[in-house]
Amino acid sequence: MRHEPFGQFEAVSRTSRARAVDVSIVMPCLNEVKCLPHCIGNAQDALRQIKELYGLSGEIVIADNGSTDGSQALAKSLGARVVAVPRRGYGAALIGGAEAAHGQYVLMGDADGSYDFTDGVPMIGKLVDGADLCMGSRFKGGISPGAMPWKNRYIGNPALTGVLNLFFRPGISDAHSGLRGIRKQAFLDLGLTGSGMEFASEMVIKAALKRQRIAETPVKLLPDLRNRPPHLRPWRDGWRHLRYLFMLSPTWVFGVPGIAAFAAGLLILCIATLHALGLAGATPFGQSWIVVGALLATVGHMAGLMALASHLYGVRAGYRLSKPWLHNSRNILTLEACIIAGLGLMTCSIAGMAVVAVHWGAGSFAALPSILPVAVAGLSGTIGLQTLFGGFLLAIIGGNEASFLTSAGERRS
Repeated sequence: MRHEPFGQFEAVSRTSRARAVDVSIVMPCLNEVKCLPHCIGNAQDALRQIKELYGLSGEIVIADNGSTDGSQALAKSLGARVVAVPRRGYGAALIGGAEAAHGQYVLMGDADGSYDFTDGVPMIGKLVDGADLCMGSRFKGGISPGAMPWKNRYIGNPALTGVLNLFFRPGISDAHSGLRGIRKQAFLDLGLTGSGMEFASEMVIKAALKRQRIAETPVKLLPDLRNRPPHLRPWRDGWRHLRYLFMLSPTWVFGVPGIAAFAAGLLILCIATLHALGLAGATPFGQSWIVVGALLATVGHMAGLMALASHLYGVRAGYRLSKPWLHNSRNILTLEACIIAGLGLMTCSIAGMAVVAVHWGAGSFAALPSILPVAVAGLSGTIGLQTLFGGFLLAIIGGNEASFLTSAGERRS
């Protein structure tokens, strides 16, 4: 009879125990010794309900972020599994805890008593029914008096959730709830990196970008049990959330302003051109406005390139799906196309400048009656150079390949 080495048997035993867990309740922890008995007991109640309703086993994981008050030993004595997360921050603790979770479903909640983990039981039901992510809505479940500052309740959270819904369309009412459930594989697929409070937004944004199924259930927000100020800093963390929304939305930070600027610039130049040709009457756009029009068109074109570069980076990084119209344009979105277009525009610019120089010389080098020809020729050259340089930038971002979409790991939405 063949005997397995003890170490190998022990490893198999650990793997079997890990596979026997269906649900992991993960709590980030930094010096929460006063709150852990309540939170772990509450989480155990939630696991009992999950077992009764869905037949799923569970565990409690405390993702410790460097506690110095004995939280680790207390959590272990109360039946939780402690995972040390050296990287500091709320998001870092949750990422470390979720990655170490054994369950195929992960329920996340704060370890300060502000959430009732039994409110997470319906979340597990949503995940069992096919959702990838289930958010808890404090605005639907109820906010107890004193549980949330008025500026967070009436300004910060609604504003940030509104912007997030506008940019990414997840269709939720509370993007920053601390109680949420997610399938373990869906969590790993998101590749989350946010170490601070912006982690809350990052999870929802990337789930929406990846077209994961997002559900929502009501949860209560309760006054926390701590006798010290919370780790959350409203203004600092609010700004971190807002800047993260813009960083992950090239359409709104680059695309929309770029299209608006380019269209406005072209409109000004077109009206000025029609006036110069005698095809339009009086116009409010004089010589100074021609400079403004050229500037707007240049900035709009540059913003468009930045939007495309940011989008392709997101596709290549795996948290964004390629737009259908980009898929249909994949044959022309290449380095060669950018080089040809750039050189063509630069050639037109040189030719235009040459024509202007001839007319200038014919007029004994007197001041030109209009700066429009020079502005248009200069605009053509500037956009040509930007297109040429932008093509190489897109190729580099795409993995040093000439076909931008193919090299960026294209996936249609």
